[in-house]
Formats: sequence, structure tokens, C-alpha cells
Amino acid sequence: MPITKKNAFSRRVPDLVTEELVAVLTSKSSFEFKQLFEVVHENLRARNAASGGEEMLRLRAYEKLQNLVARGLVKKTGKKYKGLASALATLAAATASAASATAANGAPAPAGAH
Repeated sequence: MPITKKNAFSRRVPDLVTEELVAVLTSKSSFEFKQLFEVVHENLRARNAASGGEEMLRLRAYEKLQNLVARGLVKKTGKKYKGLASALATLAAATASAASATAANGAPAPAGAH
């Protein structure tokens, strides 16, 4: 009989980069990636959460942004990105409830959350 392996986390909470992307994209304006990254990077630096170097953070932010586009939460028109408010609000609410459930269970914070 094969042994099944259970993962410690069946569904991970979005990290700080995704949280900041969602926070910035919920505004009414649209951004090119360079402008969007500058705002996200400043917000992460203010939270003391920008670690690993700027270029690595830029790559992670771009990957997370493309995942949001693929999931239909962000609309890409040419080189501009615009968040879909209702979809991003749902994601933000789900993130907040998952974070509070994690904190209520006494589990350690996800990696990267300081």
C-alpha cells in the first residue's frame, strides 16, 4: 500500500508582494509595469519587507502580476495593467480571512511575513 504524503499547507496565503500588488491595483488608475513596481517597491520598503535585492523582487512581482492576469483579476491592455476592483476585493477579503485564521490557530506566519 503506497504511503500518501500530506503537505503542511494545502493552500498558501498570498505573500506580501501579492498583497501590495492587489493594494496598488485596487485604485482606479492603470499602470505600466515600471510605474507599478516603483510603487510596490516603495510600499514594501516602508513595511521593511523588501529583501533579496531589487532585481529579484522585480522578477517576483512580474511573475505574481502575470498570475493575477492569468486568473482574470487584472486586465492587461497593451503595456498597461488595471485591476478589476470586484475580483481584487474578493481576493483581499480571502487573504485577510486566511491570515486571521492562521493567526487564530497559533500557527507561525507564512514565510516572508515579518
